[in-house]
Amino acid sequence: MKILLAGATGVIGRRLIPLLVQAGHEVAGTTRHSERTGSIADLGAAPVVMDALDAGSVRDAVASARPDVVMHQLTDLSAENFEANSHLRIEGTRNLVDAALDADVRTMIAQSIAWLYVPGDEPAVESDELNAKLPPYSGIAALEKAVAEMPHGVVLRYGALYGPGTWYAPDGAIAARVKAGNMRPNPAWTSFVHADDAAAAALAALDWPAGPVNIVDDEPATTNEWLPVYTAALGAPTPRGARHAAATGRPVSNAKARKLGWEPRVKSWRTGFAEMGTS
Repeated sequence: MKILLAGATGVIGRRLIPLLVQAGHEVAGTTRHSERTGSIADLGAAPVVMDALDAGSVRDAVASARPDVVMHQLTDLSAENFEANSHLRIEGTRNLVDAALDADVRTMIAQSIAWLYVPGDEPAVESDELNAKLPPYSGIAALEKAVAEMPHGVVLRYGALYGPGTWYAPDGAIAARVKAGNMRPNPAWTSFVHADDAAAAALAALDWPAGPVNIVDDEPATTNEWLPVYTAALGAPTPRGARHAAATGRPVSNAKARKLGWEPRVKSWRTGFAEMGTS
């Protein structure tokens, strides 16, 4: 199968290329930066320079690759620029979908997020409503609506990604906040997923039916629960703060993904954070 991977040098993209190649697929991987093409080639994919915000550039990339599947793993989070990331989700996704439809591509697999559900006590499933009050909503709503225009569109709602190269890595943005003493325990829910498991889900999604799928580990947790374990793994002082406020956000269920045959190798952030601390 021929696959165009948009966002090939990102956290998921650089893990996903070897998985796709090992599975026997022919992969073309995109980057905005010509100096990164070598790293894509080294992983076994054909590099394509593409600006996702330029409709003509996207159209040319898709037409040249002639893929059977477009995988959308585009993000713009390296500088924690949430506004830029939302713009990319809206405009970049629109450009990818239009180019894919013009090229008669039937299938798109796209990255979304799992922590946008309306608050509640029960773990969220894919049919639950998304929370329009949260800032990422406009970008995510536009992305998922556009992908649904594809004859076969699969949306992967990832939990909070951790592992090497992510914000939770020892050299990442979250770790920097913890080491600086800028994070405190609180009752907000987080559902994590190791970046390796997220990439494995994207590979598995080639065989999944259309629609959204939550990709999270087996143990949703509040910051009260995970932050002390995380700080211990970093060797940072244990943060202190209020622990008895009402919970916010919502845990997320991975039951649908499990029924489709995916399960996380790292089943809990407890194990993943501990491995991070010893690696």
